[in-house]
Amino acid sequence: MMDALQWPAMVVTIVAAWLVASSSRGRRHAGFWVYFVSNALWIAWGLHTQAYALVALQFALAAMNVRGERKSAKGDGGQGGEGH
Repeated sequence: MMDALQWPAMVVTIVAAWLVASSSRGRRHAGFWVYFVSNALWIAWGLHTQAYALVALQFALAAMNVRGERKSAKGDGGQGGEGH
């Protein structure tokens, strides 16, 4: 059962990416939460398969997601002066 978890995790990740790329602020915000579900699914699968690099990646991606959401909430829209 746990081996099959990678497929729903993949689908949820794709849905989250679709939502985050939306021009609608509400959909982008929903995508933020869907990404967290995706992270949790990948972490569960990664622990089961002992894919610890994947688990670490998911924690890093979740942290970046929080950072992006905070910047978005400030109205910055990710266009800060960080040398993009």
